[in-house]
Amino acid sequence: MQKNTSLSARAGRLAGFTLVELLVVIAIIGVLVGLLLPAVQSAREAARRMSCSNNMRQIALAALNYESAYKRLPASRVSRTADRLGPASGISVHARLLPFMEATTTYSMINFGVDWNDPLNDAARLTSVATFRCPSDPISNIPSTAGGANNYYVNSGTIPLWNRTTAAPLPQVPDCNGVFFRDSFLKLASITDGLSTTAAISERLAGDFSQTISTPKTDTFQPGTNPMTADEALRDCLAVNVTDLSKQGFSDIGAPWIRGYHSTTEYYHINNPNGRSCMFPPGRIMTTANSQHANLVNMALCDGSTQNVSSTIDLVIYRALGTRNGGEVVNLSEVAP
Repeated sequence: MQKNTSLSARAGRLAGFTLVELLVVIAIIGVLVGLLLPAVQSAREAARRMSCSNNMRQIALAALNYESAYKRLPASRVSRTADRLGPASGISVHARLLPFMEATTTYSMINFGVDWNDPLNDAARLTSVATFRCPSDPISNIPSTAGGANNYYVNSGTIPLWNRTTAAPLPQVPDCNGVFFRDSFLKLASITDGLSTTAAISERLAGDFSQTISTPKTDTFQPGTNPMTADEALRDCLAVNVTDLSKQGFSDIGAPWIRGYHSTTEYYHINNPNGRSCMFPPGRIMTTANSQHANLVNMALCDGSTQNVSSTIDLVIYRALGTRNGGEVVNLSEVAP
């Protein structure tokens, strides 16, 4: 009887874990979690990027539906005082697209007879529109008073033109060659490079909303030069010392969506995606598309399709995507990462 009891006790001890074995199991679990976590994060980012792309597609399709209704695409902003769509100066293309995005309630808040920052437009300005937000951008720095955030910008082309100026000694630069710019109201027929190879919309991260912090990826810097061409603008922008706070041009990037402005709703194909942005007052700008996605940005083309565009895309091809009538031939297989 004693022998059987001893054998049972010994078997019980053999069936248990020693401290060393427990530590080994914990270490293995830790390694597995470490291997699994990046995969989970990658899957989540892929889902966020897809959601971001779907939002962009909705906006692009809204622009096409707007064109079907009015026989022209909306302008990025309006400076005229007499237009059948209203005299609103400074109100964005995004505001005009709201009825075609099932956002008529927000659209009804907008007074197109006054400017974007008029108190009559405060309710609309402070309203968030989910379709204008990319879930990959946490947008943590925008103060609530700035208004609803926006991550999707319309393509103004490759000419570093913001507002035309006649102030001496600055000569005129050519008209914008993109799809959306001041008073543009283009017909689809004017996009002679093809709807499927011309950019309509890309994305941009929100800024730090501080002139006392240098954030090279989102800030708009001010070199103090007067470039006439895309090459000159890019050269001067890349040469600026981004640690010099006196070169900060604009940091309030990404809000409000109701404002038609280079730091809120419009971008250019002058620098590669995720590159630097600069402004050259008076009247010149090169706002650059960027994102939190790994080495790429989402882009919607004028036919409503979407495309991933690599940050290392050949600049000649990227600029060709940005023009509506440059006569370039773009192979989309050279665009994707």
